[in-house]
Amino acid sequence: MRALLQTLRLSYGQKLFLLASVPLVLAGAAIALLVAHHARMLAEREIQTLETQLLDTKMQELRNYVTQARNGFYFIYGGAAPDDEAAKIKVAQILAAMIYGEDGSFFVYDYDGTNLVSPRRTDLIGRNWQDLTDSEGTPIVGPLIEIARQGSGYHSYLWPKPSTGEEARMVSFVMGFQDWQWAVGTGVFIDDVLATVAASRAEVEARVRRTFVYIGAITLCALLAVFLSGIAMNLRERRLADAKLKELTQRVFDAQEAERGRVARELHDGISQILVGVKYALDITRRRLAQQDPRAMDALDRGHSALTGAIQEVRRISRDLRPGVLDDLGLGPALKALTDDFHARTGIDTRFDTVVFRNRMDQEGRIALYRIAQEALTNVERHSGATRVDIDLRSHRKGATLRVADNGCGLDPDRRAGHAGIGLRNMQERMDQLGGTLRILSSRSGTAIEAQIPLSHLLPPEESPQPKARA
Repeated sequence: MRALLQTLRLSYGQKLFLLASVPLVLAGAAIALLVAHHARMLAEREIQTLETQLLDTKMQELRNYVTQARNGFYFIYGGAAPDDEAAKIKVAQILAAMIYGEDGSFFVYDYDGTNLVSPRRTDLIGRNWQDLTDSEGTPIVGPLIEIARQGSGYHSYLWPKPSTGEEARMVSFVMGFQDWQWAVGTGVFIDDVLATVAASRAEVEARVRRTFVYIGAITLCALLAVFLSGIAMNLRERRLADAKLKELTQRVFDAQEAERGRVARELHDGISQILVGVKYALDITRRRLAQQDPRAMDALDRGHSALTGAIQEVRRISRDLRPGVLDDLGLGPALKALTDDFHARTGIDTRFDTVVFRNRMDQEGRIALYRIAQEALTNVERHSGATRVDIDLRSHRKGATLRVADNGCGLDPDRRAGHAGIGLRNMQERMDQLGGTLRILSSRSGTAIEAQIPLSHLLPPEESPQPKARA
């Protein structure tokens, strides 16, 4: 299971691609569904309108057929008695002869359900079809007779086509002749109308499918564009990252070499000279002891003093490399010790002010602020010509701020313009790494360096131990 999760774990680029592509795919799908829904709705309205128009045309045509047939035999029906069989036979013969088109004809049923006229289906004549139904179970003759009793109307059902013998949808118009109790009507097959409607619906579905294909193709092209853009951005970011990494590596090397050069100079100019003095004093002491010269103790004392100074210098260098008080007592005491040592070494009036932190600072924050103070004091000693330095350390709602201000001559124009040395560059990089800010305010009256670290580098205050309750 763990191996599967490791396999499914996505990289940053894959997560970014999914973050960009999933909303695009969802938007494309939503647009496609919405367009398809509206297209179907509009098309269905048009199809229904078309179907209604075609059926109305067919139904009006049926009414005209029946009306014309009635006009053809009404002179016989109007003058005949209800039981005039001869008149009925003449009318039946007239209706049987009215055949039109491939499948058109007239039919006659009495109100009992007996077929009297059916020129296309002579097998129906003379038989009662009151309970006749189509293949779907729809009654045929019964509703036709009921409509005729009420006057006239339409009825739809399935009926075999005389030309093909296949069952198709038919719409019939029937009119009642109440004196004879006849239901006279004709019907027309509407399979052509249904075929037209079906073809229209098929065309609509084809258009909807084409719309889906077009939207899918556009979405795919957009995804491809996002993918290619992501690849291009990834390659660009990699190039930039490689360039920055090379630059940072070079800066690290430069800083290391600078630090090594500084330590080497201090060892050569300080400790080495002191040790040479110690060796010279010991040589003088050895010769004077060999000569039993009473001044041997003076040379030995000078050597001892020089050796003590060498030890102090070694301790100072060690403290500069990694102050033990920073780990043991915290940032405030470490800065205080740094201030006192700077004052004792340079003679510059150096003052340190702080308040007790409610929140403790993490190790990264302590080291960064200590190194910034160290670099700032080094710049003051080498370049400022200042007579006073003020160091202030405060905590606030946004984090913590270290301020180092001097009354020196300020930075030269090149350094203000951004051509800073390694020291100032190291300060900026330390703040960038912690997500903090570095401000350098310089004028002819002095320079102030403000380093602010965010609140995320301040730890919650330690809880005081609760006294144990007495048993």
